[in-house]
Amino acid sequence: MARFYADEQFPLPVVELLRNLGHDVLTVQEAGNANQQI
Repeated sequence: MARFYADEQFPLPVVELLRNLGHDVLTVQEAGNANQQI
């Protein structure tokens, strides 16, 4: 399966759906990188 890195703009229900389908999805919140400006 695919591995994804989801930022703040990526909908959480889609993250959960992808995880239920067996994909590895990491969100910026889980990675500790939320609310950082580039």
